[in-house]
Amino acid sequence: MKFRLERDVLADAVAWAARTLPSRPSMPMLAGLLIDAAPGGLTLSSFDYEVSGRVAVAADVDEPGRVLVSGRLLADIARALPSAAVTVTSEGSRVEVRCGRSSFTLPTLPVDDYPSLPDMPGSTGTIDGPTFAAAVAQVATAAGRDDTLPTLTGIRVEIADALITLAATDRYRLAVREFSWTPEHSGLDTNALVPARTLAETAKSLAHCDTVHLALAASGAGDGLMGFEGDGRRTTSRLLDGEFPKYRALLPSESASVALVETSALVDAVKRVALVAERNTPVRLRFEGGEVELRAGAGDEAQATEAVECGVDGDPIEIAFNPQYLLDGLGALDDATTKLSFTTSTRPAVLTGGSVDGAPAYRYLLMPVRLSG
Repeated sequence: MKFRLERDVLADAVAWAARTLPSRPSMPMLAGLLIDAAPGGLTLSSFDYEVSGRVAVAADVDEPGRVLVSGRLLADIARALPSAAVTVTSEGSRVEVRCGRSSFTLPTLPVDDYPSLPDMPGSTGTIDGPTFAAAVAQVATAAGRDDTLPTLTGIRVEIADALITLAATDRYRLAVREFSWTPEHSGLDTNALVPARTLAETAKSLAHCDTVHLALAASGAGDGLMGFEGDGRRTTSRLLDGEFPKYRALLPSESASVALVETSALVDAVKRVALVAERNTPVRLRFEGGEVELRAGAGDEAQATEAVECGVDGDPIEIAFNPQYLLDGLGALDDATTKLSFTTSTRPAVLTGGSVDGAPAYRYLLMPVRLSG
């Protein structure tokens, strides 16, 4: 095998394919990156039986061939090479990488032992990359990180004709985002539970694409696949098995109090007041009149208070939140104004964009911390 291409092209392709490599591979060959050189270009692939990544790039191929090399090592080398053309040559059990006056020799892994990548499911529809990346990022912040509760580490993807709904929860907060897309066929009604980390990384990596193809092989099945493809880059992910919570019942249909506050001002105030909050200590917020008063700390501990102007419609209310969870929601809103809707101080509050007309596309439901006194 022998091929040439520019350093930036190689580094970008290797970094993208290597991002799905397992940190602790169950078998040595799963730490490898498969390089397949054919007339017209290269295909670089990674697979750990759960997630696959594949990227195609143009290259001058003198001698076609296939090799398997350490993906993370190749990514480190490609990133460190000088800005010049790179020549990659394989001979026997070694691969040589040359760029300018730099030269590296890597051992190969047994390519015959490498598993076959799953086929990409047939395209279900398309969406533009920036919208897809923004929506997934908004929801992923609420996904669970406890692997003993695998169902909560996923993002539920619901497809109802031209509308997609994403939802994630870790039992303490819930994020829901709706957006339109272009389905291949009308009347589609299906759902899937995709690992949140995989979906977030994939959506972020495809954010620059004008068009992202979404493909779903099965509805809610643990052995199903969901695929994502754009600009020659392809990822597939196995779906999670299990029943996602019936989250729609958690979203209140009405509220007793509503507050409108400048998002950046509230974020800054929460960060300052939370400086005195000990681990797992909440920040209290009292909405009354034309302001919200934030407080943290009590008794002999360090204390902090701050007031922020806001509009309050309804009864005064005092409620307490985990400050980091509150900041996560405010940061995900992407709106200059935040609307907070309350029922009681012991029931979840809902954060939405304050400048949104009609039904909000993004909702962040946050459980309060019970006040002791």
